Amino acid sequence: MDDNYDVLKSLTGYTLSSQQKDAFQFYEDALCDWNEKINLTAIRDRRDIRIKHFLDSLTCLSALGEIRGLKLIDIGTGAGFPGLPIRICEPEVMVTLADSVGKKLEFCRLIIEKLHLTNTTTIHARAEDLGQSVDHREKYDRATARAVASMPILVEFLLPILKVGGKAVIQKGVNGPAETHAAENAIRILGGELELIIPVKLPGVPDDRFLITIRKVASTPKVYPRRAGMPTSKPLL
Repeated sequence: MDDNYDVLKSLTGYTLSSQQKDAFQFYEDALCDWNEKINLTAIRDRRDIRIKHFLDSLTCLSALGEIRGLKLIDIGTGAGFPGLPIRICEPEVMVTLADSVGKKLEFCRLIIEKLHLTNTTTIHARAEDLGQSVDHREKYDRATARAVASMPILVEFLLPILKVGGKAVIQKGVNGPAETHAAENAIRILGGELELIIPVKLPGVPDDRFLITIRKVASTPKVYPRRAGMPTSKPLL
């Protein structure tokens, strides 16, 4: 393990233990191995995996707030980002990893099993279906997402599953602020309120990155999220 994580403290205030670094090393090795069989991620260089996947995911820690007892759902988790890195660092967070692609969740379950990650589950479902499920609607304190969809679509995925008072933490690239401001009406309709747009600078990565935090201030109207495919084909304006 190299020193790529040393910058973590300056970004989030966290310092990884040797056990946590070992966990990320296993995660990295497994990701590289599985990428030979299925396309989990386009990023295959090991240093880039550590910075653009692991470290990038861990920047969310600075926006989560009080950790103890949080119920967090990671929508469109793919190979576990940002949910699994958050869970490796914070054992007291109850993490649900949600994705519509079963093979990706199979990989996540391998990491959960091999690293003995308690309080960590997976669910194979579309976000629209979760938002209308009595088991998931307005049940979570935090919802995370990264590179899943444009902001008007994403807020329709995330806000219905958050409790009132909960918060969405969304990772976005250079267009994040513009997307967010364009989605302000959709955010309001869904019961949300823009909280913060936080710039993030990763070592050796010139592209601008942002954490967008949206607070759930009112219950989402029951008609949202709309049926599967509708948020994507007809985003809220």
